[in-house]
Amino acid sequence: MRPLSTPVVASPATVTTIAVDLGNLVLEGDEAVASVEWRDWWRRGRLSLVAVLLPVMLVGCSTSDNQPEPHTGTQPGQQAAQQPAPQQPGATTEADWSGVAQALGRPGKLTDTVYRVALPRSDLSVVSRGVSIKPGLALGGYAVFTRYPDTTMLMGDLVVTEAELPRVTDALLANRIDVTGLHKHLLDQSPAIWWMHIHGMGDPVQLAKGVRVALDVTATPPVAPSPGPQPTLDLDTAGIDAALGRKGTADGGVYKVSIPRGDTIVQDGHVLPAGLGLTTAVNFQPAGGGKAAINGDFAMTGNEVQKVIAALRQGGIEIVEVHNHSLAEQPRLFYMHFWAVNDAVALARALRPALDATNLKPAS
Repeated sequence: MRPLSTPVVASPATVTTIAVDLGNLVLEGDEAVASVEWRDWWRRGRLSLVAVLLPVMLVGCSTSDNQPEPHTGTQPGQQAAQQPAPQQPGATTEADWSGVAQALGRPGKLTDTVYRVALPRSDLSVVSRGVSIKPGLALGGYAVFTRYPDTTMLMGDLVVTEAELPRVTDALLANRIDVTGLHKHLLDQSPAIWWMHIHGMGDPVQLAKGVRVALDVTATPPVAPSPGPQPTLDLDTAGIDAALGRKGTADGGVYKVSIPRGDTIVQDGHVLPAGLGLTTAVNFQPAGGGKAAINGDFAMTGNEVQKVIAALRQGGIEIVEVHNHSLAEQPRLFYMHFWAVNDAVALARALRPALDATNLKPAS
């Protein structure tokens, strides 16, 4: 007959396991039964032992098979408490950011819920693949701020030389501003330039003061006078717009197209607006004769990365870097810089399949 229950554990010094069978009783211990006298005693006493142990084992079987369900903190029919909804950025005015502008020593611009302070490296003369890089193509650093009910978030992208890099890193860490990404926008470049992504949460003026300390260990110039009329671009901008399915704008001698993603991005319980740097950006710098040098940044989820790489390479566009801007956003985003010099409209057509491979906000 099969055992009635899980083996019962007795004193570990002598008997380790007792199993009961109505036709036979087996005792396993540290010492084997070696003598006839002991076996005789055991046969005489086994019925008494069974009488003692059997009720205990039956109770154990009953309780082990009928354990109560663990307490979950909810009554039947109730759902577990849901996580609070992520916080949305709040509306502000230009005046709300005056302390930030003063701390940075540079004015910014409020667009929707994001206050952006441009930090272009117009002091640098950078050459890549024989092309003199305008600040608007790849040297445009920035610091952006948005306010929530409980805090203010800072994100940014600082353009630094290789010699400035260690000092900037130390200044940011000393002021409790996180370094979340370090990468390059260009393949061949002289001098060597790095792009550093930053993140912080807290009082906006204190965050701005921390960024200012980092800027002050670089040669980043103060704010330039407001630019006059935009120069005429030697580009077929209408053809570019038609090929991309989006309309761009001229800025500092560069034609720029910025496209936000179509999904909601959340980090640490806060919804991230597109103005924090969550957009796909495509920049065209005129190179003469209708040609352009293109550079920019694709914003992608993980399952989009390979599709974008394949689409860009199919169009003869070089991949510069795959990297991150943040550390904890959901869904996780990756970014890809690219480079090519060719007919501007042909490049726009080559870029279109890569754009279509990502979840972008529909054109308005």
